[in-house]
Amino acid sequence: MSWQESFGKKLEEKLSREQFIFNAPMTEHTTFKIGGAADILIFPKNAQEVATVFKLIEEFKIPCTILGNGSNVLVLDKGIRGAVVKFSDTFFGNIRADGTKIFAGAGAKLKDVSNFAAENNLCGMEFAVGIPGSIGGAVFMNAGAYDGEMKNIVAQVTAVSPTGELKIFVGEDLNLGYRQSIFQSNGCAICEVELNLTQGNFDEIKNKMADFTQKRESKQPLEFPSAGSTFKRPKGYFAGTLIDKTGLKGLRVGGAMVSEKHAGFVVNVGNATAADVLNLIEEVRRRVKEVHGVTLTPEVRIIGE
Repeated sequence: MSWQESFGKKLEEKLSREQFIFNAPMTEHTTFKIGGAADILIFPKNAQEVATVFKLIEEFKIPCTILGNGSNVLVLDKGIRGAVVKFSDTFFGNIRADGTKIFAGAGAKLKDVSNFAAENNLCGMEFAVGIPGSIGGAVFMNAGAYDGEMKNIVAQVTAVSPTGELKIFVGEDLNLGYRQSIFQSNGCAICEVELNLTQGNFDEIKNKMADFTQKRESKQPLEFPSAGSTFKRPKGYFAGTLIDKTGLKGLRVGGAMVSEKHAGFVVNVGNATAADVLNLIEEVRRRVKEVHGVTLTPEVRIIGE
């Protein structure tokens, strides 16, 4: 019996059968629509299930990858070995309000949390309405746009450690900086996020969200699969502007292309492989360095083999 079969048998005692998939093609579970298969993909429903799954993973000594909405990742062409624990909005997307606080399951989509906040006349979450990720992934990356970032509104995070212990992170414990958080180094899985918002006016909140949505839709290549912004913002510059000034819009390797709409995005214009994307990223970095003397750093997380 393979480890997958024996691991699956143990999982079936703890979760329902719909909560895990063997040899799951990651093209179906990432916004880039790229990547080989994960040995096993697991969808927990709550922190207790996450703890149970992590204890099993430790018992079987298999690698573990944590995934949110799959929006800021590039899965390599041979896929992901071991278990991928995915926080999806279907299983882990609950959202509730208590006064000016919002509590959201890690899989809740940012746009849904933004809209929920607006419906409750709460402001502070408008900036996130167009970011194509989950709230857990947004905390993991300290996502930001326009006039806001997660750092400004996150009050507390409930997470599960790799050994299955429940942990609470507040304030400076979160180590939120530009596109970084403590969760990038401690192996803990974000399960619930508590947001501290402020009372506002429904119409003003909705108008601000509509404005941000319009800006995003007019400037970003939402018609093609992508992982969002491909590069981090270099100090004193904008990655997209540097790439554009280097004349790289439309540059293509296989099915991967530098967007003609916004040079900061690499898009999948037709069955791109991870190798296509990586080769294109390297070519962009080489040419920008050559012309402007600036080294671009990928923002997209590269996972798998």
